[in-house]
Amino acid sequence: METLEKKGIGIKTAGIHHMALRCSDMGRTKRFYQDVLGFQVVLDTPDLFGVMVGPVFVGFRPAELKETDGKVFNPFQIGLDHVAMACESEEELKRVAAALATAGVENTGVKRDPTLNKNYVAFKDPDRIQWELYMS
Repeated sequence: METLEKKGIGIKTAGIHHMALRCSDMGRTKRFYQDVLGFQVVLDTPDLFGVMVGPVFVGFRPAELKETDGKVFNPFQIGLDHVAMACESEEELKRVAAALATAGVENTGVKRDPTLNKNYVAFKDPDRIQWELYMS
C-alpha cells in the first residue's frame, strides 16, 4: 500500500472535543436525550444544554427557523452547529491559528469561551461549516 504524502497544516488533535446541534424544541430534545436515551445533562442554561456521550460533550441550542437559499451551510437551522476537535496545548492553538491565517483561512485567533472557560480557535470550511480546535 502506498503512503500518502502529508500536506497542509497538520493539526494535532486527540479527536472530537464537542459537538453542537440545533433543535426545534429544547424541552422535547432534552427529554429525549435525558429520559429516553439516559444521558446525564451536565450543562443546563436557557439557551444551551449539554450531555456527555462517552467522552464527547454534545450541546444543544434552539434553532432559528428562517428561510435560507440553501446554497451555503446555515448553523442556526436544525442540525449541526459546529464540530470541535480536542487540543491539548496552548502552543498548538496558537500555531494552528497562525497557520490558518498564513493559509488565507479566516479564523477567530485564540479566544476564550465564557461558558466553558476554555480557549479555542474557530474557522469555517468552504461551505461555512464551523470547525473549532478547543482546549481539552
